Amino acid sequence: MAEMAVADLKKAHRTLAEFAYDRVPVQRGYAGRTLYVNLSDGRIASRPVDRQMKDAFTGGRGFCLRLLWNATTGKTRWDDAENEIVIASGVIGGITSYPGTGKSTVTTISPLTHTVIDSNVGGYFGPYLKFAGWDALEIQGKADREVILFIDGNRGLVTLEEAPQEAVNTHLINQQLTEMYASDPRDRRNVSVVSAGEAADHAAICGLNFSFFDPRREEVRIKQAARGGAGRVFRDKKIKAIVVHYSGLNADSNGVADMALLRRAGSRINREITDFDPFQNDMRHTGTPYLVEIMDRFDLLPVHNYRFGSSPEASRISGTLWKQLFDTHTPDGCWYGCTLACSHAVPHFHLKTGPYAGQAVMVDGPEYETLGGVGSNCGIFDPEAVLEINFYADTYGIDTISLGNSIAFCMECYEEGILNPERTGGLELTWGNSAAALELVHQMARGEGFGVTVGQGTRAMKKLFAEQYGADPGFLQDIAMEVKGLEISEYLSKESLAQQGGYALASKGPQHDEAWLIFMEMVHKQLPTFEAKAEALYFFPVWRTWFSLHGLCKLPWNDIIPASNKTAAEPAKVPEHIENYCWLYEGVTGEKVTLDDLMRQSEKVYNFQRLFNLRMGFGTRKQDYPPYRAVGPVTAVEYESRAERYDQELKEQVGIDPAGMDTRAKMKALREYREERYDRLVDAVYKRRGWTADGVPTVETLARLGIDLPELVELSRQHGG
Repeated sequence: MAEMAVADLKKAHRTLAEFAYDRVPVQRGYAGRTLYVNLSDGRIASRPVDRQMKDAFTGGRGFCLRLLWNATTGKTRWDDAENEIVIASGVIGGITSYPGTGKSTVTTISPLTHTVIDSNVGGYFGPYLKFAGWDALEIQGKADREVILFIDGNRGLVTLEEAPQEAVNTHLINQQLTEMYASDPRDRRNVSVVSAGEAADHAAICGLNFSFFDPRREEVRIKQAARGGAGRVFRDKKIKAIVVHYSGLNADSNGVADMALLRRAGSRINREITDFDPFQNDMRHTGTPYLVEIMDRFDLLPVHNYRFGSSPEASRISGTLWKQLFDTHTPDGCWYGCTLACSHAVPHFHLKTGPYAGQAVMVDGPEYETLGGVGSNCGIFDPEAVLEINFYADTYGIDTISLGNSIAFCMECYEEGILNPERTGGLELTWGNSAAALELVHQMARGEGFGVTVGQGTRAMKKLFAEQYGADPGFLQDIAMEVKGLEISEYLSKESLAQQGGYALASKGPQHDEAWLIFMEMVHKQLPTFEAKAEALYFFPVWRTWFSLHGLCKLPWNDIIPASNKTAAEPAKVPEHIENYCWLYEGVTGEKVTLDDLMRQSEKVYNFQRLFNLRMGFGTRKQDYPPYRAVGPVTAVEYESRAERYDQELKEQVGIDPAGMDTRAKMKALREYREERYDRLVDAVYKRRGWTADGVPTVETLARLGIDLPELVELSRQHGG
C-alpha cells in the first residue's frame, strides 16, 4: 500500500478516548497490572495485579479466565455488551533464549459453546502487550462505530480511535496498520495487529488473527486464535483491530532473576533441535504437515466426515509436497529466538476465486489441522484448492477446523439426502467439490446464502436440519463432529478410548491442545488399563494447561525428543524438557520449582475453568459425551471398512460370536459395548481429578489446591460437590 494511502486512512481517524500511563519495566515476568477498556463509554483504566491473583491464577490463561469471570455472570451471553475479549501472554512469555515463547491466550464467552472458550495463538502481540506494560488486556462493551484500539508501549499511551476507512479483511488491514503505526520501515517489526475479517460479521466459527512482521520476506504474517468464535465477538463489538507498538525488546525484557539458567535451558533444547529435528519431524522444513502421512499410515486421518482414517489420495496433500512448496530459505519462527521455526508459508500463490482473484499472495500454512479439516475430511485432495481455502479462511477470519467439519457434515447430509440443491442454494455438496466449498467460504464473508448457515457450526445445523428438513435427530447427533458446540480437531478417535476422553472431557471442547493421547494408546501401547488412561487424562490436560499460563508453545516440549528419553521411566512426559521448564520458571521468577509445583499452578486454573463452565450452565457429565462417530462406526460402510477389526473385538472383548450376524446387529452390539466402556472411563477420570460422579470439582479438591474461594465453594456445593 502506498505511503500516501496509509496517511489518508490515518487522517480519517478520530480519537474517541485516550489514557496515558507510566512505563514501568517488567519484573520477574510480570508487568504488575492489566489494561481495561470499555468500548461503550470510552473508559480506559489500569488495574493492579496483586499477590493473590498471581498465587491463584499464575498468569496467561489464568488471568484471562479470572478477569472474564469478574466481568460476567452466569447469564452473560456472547453478544451481551458485558461479555469481554481478554488477551494475555504469560509469565515466561517473551523470553528470547528458548524456542516457542511467543504464545498468547484469548478468552471470551463463545457464540459456539455459549460458555467460556480459550484459544492460544503465536505471533508478537502477547509479548509486546506485556512489555508495553500490561499482563492482560480486557475489552468490554460495544462501540457504536468501527474502532481501533492502539497501545503505544513506547510513549505510554492507549488510544481508542474511530477508523472508518480501513479494510476489514486481515491480509489488507494488517498491512495497512503495520505501516500506519510504524515510525519507519525498520520499525514495522515492532508492530503487531489483532484482526478478524468479513466473515466474522456473519459466522460464529470465526477467530482472531495475530500478526508478526517478517523482515526477511517483507511480509506481514499471521497466526490464529481460531477456536471458539472470538472473531465473531470481536466484530460484534465493532472492533476493526487492536494494535500494539513496542520497540524496546531485548534479551532481558522480562526482568528475569537468573539469565544464565534460561540460557542453560535454551542451549540444551537448541542443540537438540539442530541435531535431531532433521531426522525426527523436520519441523524446520515441513512443519506440522508431516502429520498427514503418519496419521494416514495409522488409520487416524479424518476422511469424509471422520468415517474413515486413511485415503489412497492422502499423499497428494502430505508433508512431502508442502516441503517442496514452502519457502524455507530463511527462518520461520513466529517469535524471536524460536529455532524450531515451523511457521511456514507458500509464497506467490495466485488466487483463482473471490474478490482477490488474479492476485499473488503469501499463504501462511497450511498447518496439519487445515489439511485434515478442509482437505481430507471433505475429500479435497487438490493442494491448490486447499491453499485457496486456507488463504480465504485466514483473511476472512474463519477457523479451518470448524470450517472443515461443518462442510464435511453438510457433504454427508447431502449424500444422505438431507440436503439437496434446493436447500443449499444450488450448491452440489459432494465429496471433494472444492468449488462448492470455496463458494461457501465466500458466502460467509458476504453474509449471504447457505454459507451463512454453515458458518453457524455443526451444533446449530443439527437443530436446523431436524426442525426444517425432518432429518433424524439421532443420526445428526451421531455424525456432527462437535462436543460442547466446538468442532473436533482433526484426529480420528474411534479406536482410541483415551483420545475420546481427551476430546469430550476437554474444558472448552474437543481440541487436541488439552490431551493428545492417540499415539500413547494406539502406537506405543502405553495405556492398557482404565487406571492408566485416567492417569493420562489427569496429567496431560493439566500439564498442557501450564503452557497457556506462561505464554509457551507446546511443540518444543514433545516434537523434539532428546536422547535421554530412550531410558526415561515415563517417556511420554519427556522428563528432560520438563526439567527445562522448571529452569525457565526459576530463571524468570527466581522461585525454585519441581514438576509438582508446576502441576499445582495449572491444576488450580484447570479446576477454575471447570467451575466457570458450571456457572454458565454447563460443566457436568451430560456435556462430556462425544458424538458416537468419535467412538465407533455409525454407518454400515464404516463398520465394513474395518470389519475384521470390529468382528475380532466382538468375539474377544464383548464375548459375542459375530458369525451369522448382519452388519446392523454387529454395529448395535459394538455400540453398546463401546458406550459402556466410555462411561467407565469417565468414572475413572472424574475420580482421579477429584470430581464428583457428575463431574463437579469437590470442595475438598478446591481446598487441596488453595482455591477454596467463597464463590467457588458455594458453586461446588450447589451442584453436589
